[in-house]
Amino acid sequence: MCGICGCGQTNTTAKLKPVLGQRQHLLKHDHSHNDNHSERLVKVEQDLLSKNNAYAAQNRTYFQQHHIFTLNLVSSPGAGKTTLLVETIKVLKDRFPIAVIEGDQQTERDADRIRATGVPALQINTGRACHLDAHGTGHAVMELGVKDYSLLAIENVGNLVCPSSFDLGEAHKVVVLSVTEGDDKPIKYPDMFHAADLMIINKTDLLPYVDFDEARCIQYARQVNPDIQIIQLSATKGDNFSAWTDWLVENLSPQ
Repeated sequence: MCGICGCGQTNTTAKLKPVLGQRQHLLKHDHSHNDNHSERLVKVEQDLLSKNNAYAAQNRTYFQQHHIFTLNLVSSPGAGKTTLLVETIKVLKDRFPIAVIEGDQQTERDADRIRATGVPALQINTGRACHLDAHGTGHAVMELGVKDYSLLAIENVGNLVCPSSFDLGEAHKVVVLSVTEGDDKPIKYPDMFHAADLMIINKTDLLPYVDFDEARCIQYARQVNPDIQIIQLSATKGDNFSAWTDWLVENLSPQ
């Protein structure tokens, strides 16, 4: 949880890296984690989440009013979120407007990969912070000029802990789990899998080469979250990829 990890220390700034030379915003966190007393930490955490939830509610209202289907993609580093997005964009960009917000501590490498597909992307470099927050997300949406009736994919900072607690206003939190990480992640990081609506088991083409029990992983995930939806695929090889894009089309199409 952010209240004890030190990610939001005073003077930490999250920098929005704009698209096509647009202006930058500096978002200063105004919460301190320097007090070591447990009661003070709990109060800081409560205040932080309360403030974030208020911004998230504003974002959600905006997304609903403008018919922006918003996903918060979360995972460990290296699970394949960016590759998943790149391949998704290739399939859907001629059918739906798509925009992407990328969260990383440093560099614009992932945003550059998205921009290479022809889709607008904005990079948020969080510095020492280990998650995106709703306030910064709201600024990024305005900066990008996300179109009505579009898909907005938010790729969160690679981390299975803090992003579970921070609502961004998304329609769904999607947790991506690579088979190279081990099948016990849902019970080692239960908050994340409890918060997610969909789990994508990625890199299934590597199953012959790793010790990963799909059935056990699914059992653990449903032990934590009985309602979680699960899609197994390979973003690089395309195995069962249509299950994911069909899910997106179903949610993006007018009801």
